[in-house]
Amino acid sequence: MSIIAGVAVAPAQAGEVRRAPVDRYVALGDSAASGPFIPEQDPTSPGCYRSDHNYPRLLAERLGAGLVDVTCTGAESRHITETPQETPTGTVKPQIESVKQDTDLVTITVGANDVDLVKTVASCVNALPEPHGTSCAAELAPPGMPDKLRTAIDAAAPRWGAMLDQVRERAPEARVVVVGYGTFLRRGGCHPYQPFWAKDADYISRTVGYLNDRFRAEAEERGVTYMDLRPMSEGHDACAQPEDRYYAGVIPSEPAAPLHPTGRGMAAFAEEIHGVLSETRSDPSTGKIG
Repeated sequence: MSIIAGVAVAPAQAGEVRRAPVDRYVALGDSAASGPFIPEQDPTSPGCYRSDHNYPRLLAERLGAGLVDVTCTGAESRHITETPQETPTGTVKPQIESVKQDTDLVTITVGANDVDLVKTVASCVNALPEPHGTSCAAELAPPGMPDKLRTAIDAAAPRWGAMLDQVRERAPEARVVVVGYGTFLRRGGCHPYQPFWAKDADYISRTVGYLNDRFRAEAEERGVTYMDLRPMSEGHDACAQPEDRYYAGVIPSEPAAPLHPTGRGMAAFAEEIHGVLSETRSDPSTGKIG
């Protein structure tokens, strides 16, 4: 993990509401936060495929905060709260153990692996146009039958809420920010540029939206900030021109995992999160982010 030196914060003038300092920032989450294959990869935790240009690192630099980044590719919510995670190079302890009482800021991006979203999206790939293939939407949400992914998301949502409760219990004065999943594939798709039929691209987009909305509900119920990256990432999905992409295509045109954030995307996300945090003022009596 990397520790970035903090910067001094000028004392508040009388009657001024000052911006809260962030001395200790802990980043939790999966590959959407860790940044697999984005240069340079952290050599201290190779099995997590953690980039030194992921959004937690770039956000910490903007905040002048000390960062503890324990994001890890493949993480599920249980790997944050209680279960050690097996990676290709060893076992990683539950991420929540890095959240201490003196933590000022926690960001969390997780949930997709709880419902095997990546595996599902991979099953939707169809290189040939209709009808030469099988629609994943037809298999996962057949007419008149329950949507399998929505059912899995509904089952996982209480676990996400319980995870937020545990994080707040460990760091009661910290600002906790859930960073959702952005728009990595637009509605209608762009077949054959990206190999998803329009109906399946629509299904993927709706499902990611439903996951985000369910997590948002759990966060808002607890007074936790939820960052929705969908609006700011629209037009920057895998169908965009390579120089405009926040998300890599199925065959990435730059170092990034397929359908995962690019370095450009991580920089944009860090800027967006920083903007929200910068608008937040502290409680003058505690100096903590409110």
